[in-house]
Amino acid sequence: MKTFELNGKVREDLGKKATKAVRSEEAVPCVLYGGEKNTHFTATNSDLRKLVYSPEVYLVELNIDGKKSEAIMKDLQFHPVTDKILHIDFLQVNDKKPVVVEIPVKLSGLAEGVKAGGKMSLEMRKLKVRGIYTQIPESITLDVTSLGLGKSIQVGSVSVDKLEILNAKNAVVAQVKLTRAARGAAAAAAAAKK
Repeated sequence: MKTFELNGKVREDLGKKATKAVRSEEAVPCVLYGGEKNTHFTATNSDLRKLVYSPEVYLVELNIDGKKSEAIMKDLQFHPVTDKILHIDFLQVNDKKPVVVEIPVKLSGLAEGVKAGGKMSLEMRKLKVRGIYTQIPESITLDVTSLGLGKSIQVGSVSVDKLEILNAKNAVVAQVKLTRAARGAAAAAAAAKK
């Protein structure tokens, strides 16, 4: 898992008025929980941009007024109209307690069904997994070379070492869809055999 360094300042004043003042200074109110006690802090919008607007999963190395801790981004809140970041929750991690995160799915290889005129479709861009944070990979790569026309890979057939996949077992991760051209070619081939 890639690491991301983030600096923050401890928040003393909590509540609506203080939070509004924090946001007016182009900062985002954040909370770090999962340790001995919850820590309320702020981080700048510009620092958070690379962390939030990325398909990658990061281990965040927080430095809150000199106190360092490792965490993952757990929850985000956006403004419904402007899409500005309103609030972020971070979960402190350790090598004893498993965490739940979503990992990007990547496909490798050229599927047999695509060669036959089908179209590759990635139905689930991320899979939800549970495991110790040190064993979580940056992405899950699926080999699709043996996937034929109309065939799919389901969550139940995907396995990752030392991780538990939490998505529904029958959910489709990737599939080769039939195109009109492929259907026409199959119909012509069937007609030629008669």
